[in-house]
Amino acid sequence: MQLKFSPEEEAFRDELRAIFAKVPEDLRRRSEAGKLNYPDDLVTTTRILNEHGVATPGWPVEAGGRDWTPIQSHIYREEMSLMHVPDMLPFNVGMIGPVIAQFGSPEMKERFLAKTANLDIWWCQGFSEPEAGSDLASLKTRAVRDGDHYVVNGQKTWTTLGQFADWIFCLVRTDPDVKKQAGISMLLFPMDTPGVELRPIQLIDGGFEVNEVFFNDVRVPVENLVGKENEGWTQAKFLLGNERSGIARIGYTKTKLAKAKELARQITTASGGTLLEDPLLATRLAELENDLLALEVTQLRVAASSADGKPNPASSLLKLRGSQLQQEAMELLADIAGPDSLPVAGLDASAANGTADIASPEWAQLSVPTYLNYRKVSIYGGSSEVQRQIIDKAVLGL
Repeated sequence: MQLKFSPEEEAFRDELRAIFAKVPEDLRRRSEAGKLNYPDDLVTTTRILNEHGVATPGWPVEAGGRDWTPIQSHIYREEMSLMHVPDMLPFNVGMIGPVIAQFGSPEMKERFLAKTANLDIWWCQGFSEPEAGSDLASLKTRAVRDGDHYVVNGQKTWTTLGQFADWIFCLVRTDPDVKKQAGISMLLFPMDTPGVELRPIQLIDGGFEVNEVFFNDVRVPVENLVGKENEGWTQAKFLLGNERSGIARIGYTKTKLAKAKELARQITTASGGTLLEDPLLATRLAELENDLLALEVTQLRVAASSADGKPNPASSLLKLRGSQLQQEAMELLADIAGPDSLPVAGLDASAANGTADIASPEWAQLSVPTYLNYRKVSIYGGSSEVQRQIIDKAVLGL
């Protein structure tokens, strides 16, 4: 395997850096600090990148995507992270956009794709339910045909950033009398449709990132059905495959380790040296950097072997190990913060993930809430337990 990027790939990296530099510096600094202004900062970023044709590179070319190699896609994700450019809204770019491009009618593509790429529509995901998380096909939300509408009743949960959403893409049961995977459809409808109720869920970090959504006789035009009735499970599997691309977030973890080094270099210990000179911390940092390098080489190998367009089951290794290293980096930052990590925000929504007015650095106060929030990465996109099962069967053949 050739580990050195070609001159053409390095030139491609320079082109991306020039585009990413057009995102305002103050916005990128907020992204680095984990203090983005929602929804404005994501809208601003998306529209800048969309103007330069790099907001939706993974979409089909005819839908506004780019015909990049897997290595170019890797460089794109890494440079975005290293320059602290906020990730594109995954529900638009990695989920419903590709689904509409693949399964939507020409009219649906015309209606939604351009607005989805430009974040003129902010989408949220209506998949998980209280009794249908890992076993998504057990969902109970019903959609009953009534003339030229479906009438939807049920509940969704863990609807991330639903408080900002204009529309929801929602899995519903349209045929309860067949095998559970065979009776599911996907509907699109605005969040302000009569009968839609959103309730925030407070998370362990004090924030309100996710929501419950309730549907009470919500009427959805039949034209908002994606593809054909009862083919939603196929669309859901396609969507989840797109969701897991780039989920290891190696570039992002690199930025957190660099931040940890910078902070440790500024902290003086009782012996008069810096925390970075502490042999235990230095060893821990070196181990994390080596593990991240090994993961990056593995990701490049997987990307190179995926040139035929077929998914590589080894991507489960990337998701599993990438999740672990993100969590280890967040734990390291909290440990560097030490006692200054203890203060957390109040319990009201306006103070979520905020800081207290005390003599403690802002980054330190945010370190533990961020660490707690990042317990989620071993769940979303396929839990670590699910990834281990895939590795057992598809990679190791056990």
